[in-house]
Amino acid sequence: MAGNTKKGKSVGPTRIDADRFAEELNAHCSPRVASQYSHAFKSSEADVFWGVRMGQVFALAKAFMEMPPSEIEKLLESPVHEVRVGAVSIMDWQARSKKTPAKRRKVLFDLYIRRHDRINNWDLVDRSAPYVVGGYLLDKPRGILYKLARSRNIWKRRTAIVSTGYFIRQGEVDDTYRIAEVLLTDDQDLIHKATGWMLRSAGQNDRQLLLSFLDKHAASMPRTTLRYAIEHLDRKQRDHYLGMKKAVRGKV
Repeated sequence: MAGNTKKGKSVGPTRIDADRFAEELNAHCSPRVASQYSHAFKSSEADVFWGVRMGQVFALAKAFMEMPPSEIEKLLESPVHEVRVGAVSIMDWQARSKKTPAKRRKVLFDLYIRRHDRINNWDLVDRSAPYVVGGYLLDKPRGILYKLARSRNIWKRRTAIVSTGYFIRQGEVDDTYRIAEVLLTDDQDLIHKATGWMLRSAGQNDRQLLLSFLDKHAASMPRTTLRYAIEHLDRKQRDHYLGMKKAVRGKV
């Protein structure tokens, strides 16, 4: 764990920079875990896996959460998957903190969007998009999310829908449903899962809105999206919407 102990109290790391973070992270390497990760986090990128458990990555990122954005960007440039997870985790911890000023939140948002080429797997998006992107956009125009939703890049499309998770927590679901409509024709399973996940979450805020959305789209939406979206409905409702899907397939 980063930091030293002084008079029985834990203090933060003596050097808050990318190199020091990577050094401390590397101390937790496990070849067995690295092998597991290489199968779990499939990517078109030539990722390197050190095999650091995610709990250790998150804890170290919290200890380094005062890292300046210029050093965070250095972490994003790393070929090591867990180092990049550390980068977005530091961004997330800063975005969550009530002490983080508005100027820094904008810098974090801009960094996320500008270096999306390095936020290139589902876990990197899910770890940071809600607070870094969604949290920043809560009181701002959200056109960027619709642009991301129409991107050819799968991770940008996932950012678009997952970012709305922050809005859902604030009781706002309109953007979730609108972006979900954009993504209903997507051909990627990781987008189907994320869309269904957000629809399910939105349904916990307002069940009737979810049912209305399903009445309109259940028959045509991807089966994975539908199954995720209806997970918290009662058995009769789940069977009804799955039946709509089956009925359409039977006519093809």
